[in-house]
Amino acid sequence: ILHELSRVHSHLLWLGLAADAFGFESLFMHCWRLRERVLDIFEATTGGRVILSYVQIGGVVRDIDADTLRWICDKLDSIEGEYKEICATFLKDSSVRSRLDGVGYLSQQQASELCMVGPFARASNVPYDCRVLGHGAYGELSDFTPITSTGGDCLARVEVRCAEVNQSIAIVKELAAKIPNDGIGEKSKLKPAVGAQACNVLEQPRGECYYYALGNGSANLERMRMRTPTTQNLAGMVKALEGCDLADVPNIILTIDPCISCSER
Repeated sequence: ILHELSRVHSHLLWLGLAADAFGFESLFMHCWRLRERVLDIFEATTGGRVILSYVQIGGVVRDIDADTLRWICDKLDSIEGEYKEICATFLKDSSVRSRLDGVGYLSQQQASELCMVGPFARASNVPYDCRVLGHGAYGELSDFTPITSTGGDCLARVEVRCAEVNQSIAIVKELAAKIPNDGIGEKSKLKPAVGAQACNVLEQPRGECYYYALGNGSANLERMRMRTPTTQNLAGMVKALEGCDLADVPNIILTIDPCISCSER
C-alpha cells in the first residue's frame, strides 16, 4: 500500500515540476497541494513524510489497523475529484498542449533499443512494468495492466503518469480491503553465507530498479548494487533532446523525472 502511495506522491511532485517548467505556477501549486495529503498519510502511519524507514526484512515495523486503512481510503477519495480537474488541465488546456505536444518524440523502437523503463518507456508504447510479475502483494490484485500511450512525446509522458496516479489509488483501495489482520511477523536477523547472492527488481515511480546483494557470512553484505531507473533512462533523454528547441530542453529533461544522485550509485 505504501509503495503505491509513494508512486502517487512522486507523480504529483513530478507533475508540479513539469507545470513549473512550462511556466504554469498555479498548476504547480495545486499538484503539490494534493501531494501534501499523501504525505499526511505517510506521517500518520510511519512517522515520516518522505524518508519512511518503515520496511524491514520479513515485513514492516508496525501494523496499520482497520480504522487507519479506512481513513487512508477516505483521504484518497478526497483527492480524486480535484485531481481529475488537474489532469484535464494538463491534457486539454491549449497553452499546456502547445508546450508538450510533439516535443521530445521517441518511437517504440527507439525506446526498446535504448532499454528505457518506467513511464518514459510506457509513453512510447513499451508495455513493461515489473508489477506484472506479481511479486509481493501485487499477486493479490484481481487485474493489473501497464498503462501505455502511443504518443511517444512529452504530452504522452504526462498522460501516462496522470493515469498511473488513478491506477495506484485503485490498487491501494483494493489491497486495503484484502490486507490480513495477522500481525507484522518477527524481525529477521540474517547472515548470508559466503558467496550467497540474490537479485530482484521493483517498479519504482521512475521505472524498474534492479537490486543485487552478495553475502560474506556476516550481517554486513560483501556487495550491494542498485541500478536505478534514472541511469537506465539517460540514453533515452539524450535521444529525445536531439534537434529540439532550447526552450523545450527543461520539459524534455523533466519527462524522465531524473534523480541525478541516483545515477551515481
